Amino acid sequence: MGSEQSTLHQKEALRMVLRKMMSQALDAMIVTDLAVIRWLTGFSGSNARVLITRDKCWLFTDFRYKEQAAGEVSVAETVIAADGFAAELGSGRYPLGELVALQSDHVTWHEATHLIEQILGKQRVIPVDSFFDEFRMLKNEIELAKMRRAVEISELVLERVLPLISPSVTELDIAAEISYQHKKLGAEKDSFDPIVAAGARSAMPHATPTKARFRSGELIVIDIGCIYEGYASDQTRTVALGPVSREAREVYRIVQEAQALGVASARCGMTARELDDEVRRFIAGHGYGDEFGHGLGHGVGLQVHEEPRISPKGEHTLQENMLFTIEPGIYLPGKFGVRIEDTVVMGLNGATSLQRFSKELIEL
Repeated sequence: MGSEQSTLHQKEALRMVLRKMMSQALDAMIVTDLAVIRWLTGFSGSNARVLITRDKCWLFTDFRYKEQAAGEVSVAETVIAADGFAAELGSGRYPLGELVALQSDHVTWHEATHLIEQILGKQRVIPVDSFFDEFRMLKNEIELAKMRRAVEISELVLERVLPLISPSVTELDIAAEISYQHKKLGAEKDSFDPIVAAGARSAMPHATPTKARFRSGELIVIDIGCIYEGYASDQTRTVALGPVSREAREVYRIVQEAQALGVASARCGMTARELDDEVRRFIAGHGYGDEFGHGLGHGVGLQVHEEPRISPKGEHTLQENMLFTIEPGIYLPGKFGVRIEDTVVMGLNGATSLQRFSKELIEL
């Protein structure tokens, strides 16, 4: 049943894409983004291109993925392109029509020029970007179920690794354990390299784990996520190794309240910028506006960073079934940082966090 539901999802995705193509008078579309290709066809290999015309859809890959494509793809005809996609495209076997769109935001200049050379003089090629965002931002029940499972796995991992933190282990030890436990519990892989940063290094929002050992009295930022059946999770918790300073506790409280405010304030119809501003003003009101330098959040799906961007520049209007993070942070260079992150799903009556893990300050 799961496979049948996925096929129905892919058929509906193709219908939506075709409607948009026809509304823009496009006869064909060349898809180069592997995440979009997986969303459209279910194919999870590392080499693929998709051609969509008004009558048919083809997936092009190489011999390595012949069996995999046969098992994963049912909504497109698979073509094993022995001489590469460009050569296949230029063979004349595919009815491209007059106007061909090329997904320009996920293609190299080299490939784009080579593809255009193959069909130049026969069709007009136009670049398109962000073409699929409006569809991928809204998650259906199949996608939500996979993402909920990804979240569950990461939360189990967090439960397992927190008791391992002590002065006898390093940030790298814990990061490696996170990756191991993700796979052990059924994830495909991490959705990004785990962030494990203690003490002054926790003030670096995207710190890379080091050989530094944990020390008592430090805050530790742990940002993790995994991929389950193609879909990502993303969450951050900040914990303490033993008691921390009064200042650290106060900053933690502000971030905790800011994160809760973000979840409570999200409403369908508001813009992403308005939600970001709501939380940003709260943090600024406590004197830490300059120490919150990144956006409030981002969409999550087949990729861990997608639209909508919840930031001062976020233009998208929040809608039912959008899914994004709410992750305010305060970072004091040379001292410590605090970030708390949940992934939320928008409903008609507001946002609901997928995570259940405590957001109280845990002292290990």
